[in-house]
Amino acid sequence: MVKTASVVETASAAEIASAVRAGAVRAVDVVAEALERIGRADPVLCAFTEVWAEEALRRAGEVDALVAAGPPRSSGPGGGGGPGARAWLPLAGVPVAVKGRHGVRAAVPLLAAGGVVVGATAVPGPGTAWQTWGLGARGRTVNPWRADRTPGGSSAGAAVAVAAGLVPLATGSDGAGSVRIPAAWCGVVGLKVTNGRLPSRDRTGLAAPGVLARTAADAAAWWRAVSPPATGDADASAADTPSTTGVDMPPPLPRTAVWSPDLGFARPDPEPVALARAAVDRLVDAGAVRLVRPQAPPLLLDPAPAWLALRTPGADPAGLADAHRVRAENGRRLARLFVGAELLLTPTAPTAPHGHEGPGDVYSTALTWAFNVSGHPALSLPAGFGTDGCPAGLQLVAPHGREALLLAVAGAAEKPSGRKG
Repeated sequence: MVKTASVVETASAAEIASAVRAGAVRAVDVVAEALERIGRADPVLCAFTEVWAEEALRRAGEVDALVAAGPPRSSGPGGGGGPGARAWLPLAGVPVAVKGRHGVRAAVPLLAAGGVVVGATAVPGPGTAWQTWGLGARGRTVNPWRADRTPGGSSAGAAVAVAAGLVPLATGSDGAGSVRIPAAWCGVVGLKVTNGRLPSRDRTGLAAPGVLARTAADAAAWWRAVSPPATGDADASAADTPSTTGVDMPPPLPRTAVWSPDLGFARPDPEPVALARAAVDRLVDAGAVRLVRPQAPPLLLDPAPAWLALRTPGADPAGLADAHRVRAENGRRLARLFVGAELLLTPTAPTAPHGHEGPGDVYSTALTWAFNVSGHPALSLPAGFGTDGCPAGLQLVAPHGREALLLAVAGAAEKPSGRKG
């Protein structure tokens, strides 16, 4: 057995699973290390509301027993090599955090893939200012890069747990940017899937499940574990179906993309825009995207009133009618944009992480909630660090059903530098 020190902190989910399947490390030891790291760091970070140590170690023991028994005959020898082997315990022994206690239900596919849920992460508590902080078991969740700054919300604890190396994967839910904004402000990858493609408890249809991960490859592993079978969706090409994509069969690169700093209505600060634009240049240099210039810059209607009307119980009929008008018009404008390009690139958040007292005049959701209203899949990719020492993000948006395209481009961005987190 190899020594497990720092495995959870430094190894990707894919690397952990490969080592567990190969018998190089036990799932019990990996999970024990994760629990030990959580125990040491969480009193400061407050990323978790609950830690389920006993249950996690029991589950890890079950994974070790499955590995010792070997894969089913159809899965190929030793869990490696054959095409069937990739489907056998692809997340074997990987510590996973879920967003709140109700997140366990959404983690069922991850458990089937060999993942081990270690606890529930923090979300904003009752009465806290909107999109400001999480509320862990020991207090307010802090940004791991600067404790006086917010990690973003609402998947605050999930982003912090991944960024701090407590777990390699954490689930989230994105209703206005709740996965992408914490991902940007904590310096990790955050994926929101196409609205309606996975089950969601949200009655409004604005929220969609997502994941926070240190690498695009790990986000792709999550997507392969949870995604529904290919359905021939007209918005997804054959190369982008969940059963064959992610990091297995990425679509050919580069892919065409349009850059917009503000979507035509937002008022982002200069520094997040500059950091995101520099990240676009790196994508171009890596051969991941090719920028194209549309006949007119992307101009969407501000979705804020529509989002609020759709989210508010008992909203007045006039407000709801206007919300549906904005949703339909923005949908038409995005459809036209995606005829000439495959991706839309923007800053993830319009500002740097603010303090715990709350946001200023510009909502952190200004550039993200348009795609909750429209339902498009979107991913936040780390874009570097601002002068305040905090990370920023680049948002990639794709047509409905094209999660694999987002993951392939994000994965290509990581290859030149070998970034691990």
